[in-house]
Amino acid sequence: MTTTPAKRPETGQDHMQPAITSSTAEPAALVPPASSAPRGRHVSSYAELSQLIRAAGLLRRRYGYYWTLMLTTVAAFAGIWVGFVLLGDSWYQLLLAAALAVVLAQFGFIGHEGAHRQIFASHRWNEWTARVISGLFTGLSYGWWMRKHNRHHANPNKIGADPDIGPGVVAFTPGVVEQRSGVAGWFARRQGRFFFPLLLLEGLALHVASIQTLVRREKLKHRWVEAVFMAVRLGGYVAALLIVLPPGKAAAFFAIQMGLFGVLLGGVFAPNHKGMPIVPATMKIDFLQRQVLMSRNIAGGWFTDLAMGGLNLQVEHHLFPNMPRPNLRRAQPIVREFCERHHIPYTETGLIKSYKIVVDYLNNVGLRARDPFHCPITAQYRV
Repeated sequence: MTTTPAKRPETGQDHMQPAITSSTAEPAALVPPASSAPRGRHVSSYAELSQLIRAAGLLRRRYGYYWTLMLTTVAAFAGIWVGFVLLGDSWYQLLLAAALAVVLAQFGFIGHEGAHRQIFASHRWNEWTARVISGLFTGLSYGWWMRKHNRHHANPNKIGADPDIGPGVVAFTPGVVEQRSGVAGWFARRQGRFFFPLLLLEGLALHVASIQTLVRREKLKHRWVEAVFMAVRLGGYVAALLIVLPPGKAAAFFAIQMGLFGVLLGGVFAPNHKGMPIVPATMKIDFLQRQVLMSRNIAGGWFTDLAMGGLNLQVEHHLFPNMPRPNLRRAQPIVREFCERHHIPYTETGLIKSYKIVVDYLNNVGLRARDPFHCPITAQYRV
């Protein structure tokens, strides 16, 4: 299987063929072992790209954008709870549950951006903004998220290093599938079919993981602050539901809000790397290739940027994690042209197609992928 960088289509929408072409017949490839001869070339290439981005002013803070976004989101959050109290015992509350899920997803994106130092120049301001938004508004642990997400950014799709493809409910690599038997093996062989139903549980899983992190006896900065934030947020949430609504409606409100919240967050993060090349645990790849070859962009305009928190521009985000969200769109043509000039495959696809790739990949891992295969295209970019 081979792929080559595609020319820009006449429609004006630039696309490059993926480093690995996902298909219904095979899973994403393991990057093959390779020599380290061209490494210096790609290291210097990233330095060149960084200079282009800095010269364009795309790493400057966007205070007006973020203050507007944060204040608008907080106002929407407050407005939903005012409406919740005024509406009282009514099934129309389920509409507010859906609206709350949308707002909480936006808080999740803002917390993510604060953790990446995209919002303020001050590290302390970014850290506490992310901690407050994550804990008091979203009900998640900032410390847990940072620990997990930093490991992902350092080694996307690398076996044993990226927690996002580590063993869990879903098996992302053939090696994990082979270790499962019984009910777990049965599920692994059919996991692609359960992708969207599982997203309904993602929001609850995030809360459970956050709580588990806080109760473990491991070092966690500002543990008690986060514990108080989450107790106020989650305890107050459950109390409000039970005070205003009868048990049945309260349970329905909780289920819709939590389920949609999981779909909105999980549906954003899943298409970015799943189905892209998998890196063996012992292989070293330079930063430029590591971030571009393992990431997938989702095509779209301003609404896609808002709905996906800028994570639809995953290649640019991984190359420049502290770049403010509104600047990612402006950086895209620079990065895409740079990758084309240096013959580095740049992957972008539509949202629906990306979901199909993810589902097919999960089915391939579970049903047909017992042995990894090598794709020749990655040999051209080995380190």
